[in-house]
Amino acid sequence: MKDANSADPKGDNEDVPAGFTYLGQFIDHDITFDTTPIQEVLVDPLALHNFRTPALDLDCLYGRGPGDQPFLYQLPPNDALFVIGRTNATPGGGDPKVKPSLDFDLPRGPQGQAIIGDPRNDENLIVAQLHLAFMRFHNKVVEGLQKGTVAPPSGLRRSLFEEARQLVIWHYQWIVLNDFLKRVIDKDVLENVLEKGRSFYLPQGDAFIPVEFSAAAYRLGHSMVREAYDYNEVFTFKDGPRKAVPASLRLLFRFSGRSGTGVPIPSDWIIDWRRFFQFQNDGVTAGLSRKLDPFLAPTLSEIPDHGVLPGVNLPIANLRRGRSLGLPSGQNVARRMRIKPLSPEDIAKGPDGQVAAKHNLHLETPLWYYILKEAEQRGNSKNLGPVGSRILAEVFVGLLECDASSFLASNPQWKPTLPSSKPGTFTMTDLLRFSGDLSPINDAKNLLP
Repeated sequence: MKDANSADPKGDNEDVPAGFTYLGQFIDHDITFDTTPIQEVLVDPLALHNFRTPALDLDCLYGRGPGDQPFLYQLPPNDALFVIGRTNATPGGGDPKVKPSLDFDLPRGPQGQAIIGDPRNDENLIVAQLHLAFMRFHNKVVEGLQKGTVAPPSGLRRSLFEEARQLVIWHYQWIVLNDFLKRVIDKDVLENVLEKGRSFYLPQGDAFIPVEFSAAAYRLGHSMVREAYDYNEVFTFKDGPRKAVPASLRLLFRFSGRSGTGVPIPSDWIIDWRRFFQFQNDGVTAGLSRKLDPFLAPTLSEIPDHGVLPGVNLPIANLRRGRSLGLPSGQNVARRMRIKPLSPEDIAKGPDGQVAAKHNLHLETPLWYYILKEAEQRGNSKNLGPVGSRILAEVFVGLLECDASSFLASNPQWKPTLPSSKPGTFTMTDLLRFSGDLSPINDAKNLLP
């Protein structure tokens, strides 16, 4: 499953900008937090414990709020605002002309670990900067409510923090449903679930995260990861006057609190969002994610022991976890959903398929691998196929419908109210533009004379 041509642009997914890979990771950290080691799971999926509320409520961002976790927020009377961290006081080695100590890092303790609602959002630099973007988004909404430029949510008057929190969460939920999901799954499947209802994800009590989702279908993002990124004008694989080195996966893991090195981040490692999401008329082309197929960036097969993960081959870890959980085969799930399964010949296609067939895995295929193979064979490597799309559509719609405070459950006719490029909708591009500072290292006020 190692991508032998990881730098070949033919392997890029033209429909999905690179930022959605890490938005997917951020969403995962919002709804799941399983701390159960593989060896303790055995074959009992009930041994899994989800320590994250299975709702799209941004508890990874807000924690338990300023009352219970005041260290995430500024001191009164500004306790509706997040504390924002500062970059390193030492100039960066890529471009020392970028001013040090800029407010574009996560807040950190004396040992460099991020003081945030979910420490997993500091395991690589892109998801850390995305977490920071949501913190800055919340703060901008608070400021807009104070100035009267942002309309408060309808209903009973609440505290400034709670009003901002609802606006942020509902706009985020809209993005998950209408921007993220519509890019990575079959749109027709999503529309079918929204219009005709769910058939398979039917919680009898509280909402939960099915193992078919968490251990297989939603691990689609591992296929989307690039080996290196056009991160900003300094750390890029593109030529330019400020280019230092490409932003490789290894460097992105290094500049995180969980690696134990590289933090606070140097100022020249502040992200340029224009290179991760599509903005109009800015003269910069957004980078792309990799295609949805069974091939993963080489570094994911040899993640070093650097504090984030204890030296792991990610594809093998995923397959072992699926086996430990006793996941059904992809063919069994397809049959249960009354979807025609991939044929043994479909699974056996390509160099990866030949290895699968050698071990008879083309007959009953591990679910995670099946989902990626189905994306390749039936989604044209641009989006998930029918089984993967159905799992994601049912679970995400179900999580929203089971949450009485979500916009879909409490006010299904609601439309986004914050400024956007297209009234009545809201995208990640709109969120980042509203927050401002899309490319801080190109802003003259952040550069030394």
